[in-house]
Amino acid sequence: ARTPQLLDHRGRPIRRGDLRGERIRPTVGGVQSVLSSYSAAGMDPARLAGVLREAEQPGGAERYLDLAEEMEERDLHYLGVLQTRRRQVSQLPVTIEPASDSAEDEADAELVREFFGREEVADELFDVLDSIGKGFSVTEIVWEMSESQWMPQRLEWRMPRWFDFDLDTGTHIVRRSDSGEWIELEPWKYVVHRSSAKSGLAIRGGLARVAAWAWLFKSLTFKDWLRFCEAYGMPLRLGKYHPGASEDDREVLLRAVTSIAADAAAIVPDSMMIEFIDGIQQTGRSEVFSDLVGYVDGQVSIAVLGQTLTTEQGDSGSYALGQVHNLVRADIEQSDARQLAATLRRDLVVPIVALNRGERKAYPRVVIERALQTDITVLSDSLDKLVPLGLKVRAAEVRGRLGLEEPGEEDDVLEAAAPPPMPAPGQPPGPDGEDGEEAAAARVLRLALARAGDAPDPVDALLTRELDDWVPLLEPVIEPLLAAARTHARDGGSLQAFRDRLPALLSDMDDDAIVELLRRLSFSGDQSAAG
Repeated sequence: ARTPQLLDHRGRPIRRGDLRGERIRPTVGGVQSVLSSYSAAGMDPARLAGVLREAEQPGGAERYLDLAEEMEERDLHYLGVLQTRRRQVSQLPVTIEPASDSAEDEADAELVREFFGREEVADELFDVLDSIGKGFSVTEIVWEMSESQWMPQRLEWRMPRWFDFDLDTGTHIVRRSDSGEWIELEPWKYVVHRSSAKSGLAIRGGLARVAAWAWLFKSLTFKDWLRFCEAYGMPLRLGKYHPGASEDDREVLLRAVTSIAADAAAIVPDSMMIEFIDGIQQTGRSEVFSDLVGYVDGQVSIAVLGQTLTTEQGDSGSYALGQVHNLVRADIEQSDARQLAATLRRDLVVPIVALNRGERKAYPRVVIERALQTDITVLSDSLDKLVPLGLKVRAAEVRGRLGLEEPGEEDDVLEAAAPPPMPAPGQPPGPDGEDGEEAAAARVLRLALARAGDAPDPVDALLTRELDDWVPLLEPVIEPLLAAARTHARDGGSLQAFRDRLPALLSDMDDDAIVELLRRLSFSGDQSAAG
């Protein structure tokens, strides 16, 4: 039978020949050049606005993507918080869940786990998450075919400026061919991941666009700050010459003043004077620059991480407030993880299963999430209280919460401590012959062991016989209560009024019969236990 044609998520046919080898090879020259002729040096507001407007046009994102790359290289704070967000998600555990409990679906999941079990996966996912800054990322899948099995050998990050959004819809990623034309990406050959900091055009969803203006104002502030520091620490050198000094004399004095700054030495005639004025006495304040830089960094941290307390140290920070901000970070982490899991399922899981085992109605699911942190003390206390009340809990689930594996048959296991030994026949039940709590516990244990044996327990037989007809014994006790309830319901009184009448009913309850029965049972039970 002819193998059915495989289709990708957009309905495009899969050609296995397109999957072999590397379609994009970085070079020094040509279309896939690793060198860029664009530089963000000398960036000003007008130029930045032009770059951002150009990026919104089809085929015009190259300068913006180069700018996003330079922002990470020039701004250490932006690089730090962006890498924190990318590494935090890329190092989360990746779990592959089968589509169902069937053996076939479990085999599909096991095939995918083989790829995600590699040590290089975290670094490759870090590259995929480059989309957080730039809005999208393209990672080429280098397939390996051995023993009639298709399996990704590695994922290779490709420079974003080699790609753009298509001219027709503005939503699909296209790449430049060797001739410089925009062509569609080969199906099942790339992991195309998109991250959106906000709704709107895909190219405007990257954090680099949001942080671009903050980066520009910070860089301009840094330049002014450096100029200020250069002049602030140096004293003003003031040269004075007499009214009759010639032009040559003035030039000599100017060279002397200049040389003092560079060489810390100069000579001047006796008729001239150089005066040093301390710059510390000037009114300039460097706090203006540091406050502005700190404010910009804080805004960038909020945009990238959703919080600032773990990156900037403030005077009003507190542990409790930090916990609130960490919850916001967890929310961003979960969002990034869900988006990444959906991309990996579409661009990796489906091709791996379909190429090796055929097309499926349902494919394994990718779950990327932080392991549940279990408080052992709270879990132990909850089980100790709820299990005796009848709550049924699977032991495997408890082991999973605690991170413990099922012990094997030959493994040494920890067990509960053995109960204290029973006293020998004729030995006093308690220490020094005293009938204390330990003696009572010993009697209870002895009775429990007797009940577990084959011989019937005489106390149980006694209770069964005497309490066989217990209803007539309780009727004199509860009849006054039932009569009062019927009367109260007929009169239409309130519940509180009925509660107030309850203490007075105690004297009307006849419990003589049941008290006498309990007295006889206690006497018989003691005799049976002693025997």
